Amino acid sequence: MRVIETSPDDTLTAELLRAYFAERVGGFTEGAYRVSAPDPAQFTPPGVFLRIDEDDGAPLACGGLREIEPADDGRRMEVKHLFVAPAARGSGIGRRLITRLEAHARSEGAAWLVLDTNRSLVAAAGLYATSGFLPVPAFNDNPNATDWYAKRLVPSPA
Repeated sequence: MRVIETSPDDTLTAELLRAYFAERVGGFTEGAYRVSAPDPAQFTPPGVFLRIDEDDGAPLACGGLREIEPADDGRRMEVKHLFVAPAARGSGIGRRLITRLEAHARSEGAAWLVLDTNRSLVAAAGLYATSGFLPVPAFNDNPNATDWYAKRLVPSPA
């Protein structure tokens, strides 16, 4: 497997994102899921969009990181569109991807890594909890989100 930097509008990455949105629309239980295609400009440095491919080039997972409005105590980067293809679930690829995104956020000097999700994504919530994310109050108005999480990347100021 290989991890590559990509863009949400790359052909293979867009294919994964279409599968992600189709799955969310089909399985959403909180009313109507609002599809919001990612703007590639949001995932340029200091952000990034990553894809994990099988050795033969088949796309398995993707996810992005974008900088958002800072908190009072430091810069924040937000994880967006983390998706693992159904055939690759349970293989550790989601953890590998979140670890790579966190490493990127640290290298960019972010104090916080944040994300939102929906309570129907039980496996995702488990991944976030075991990766050190803690529940926080809502930090955005995403209509698809029911839960918000954050992970402190640098020590709190004294």
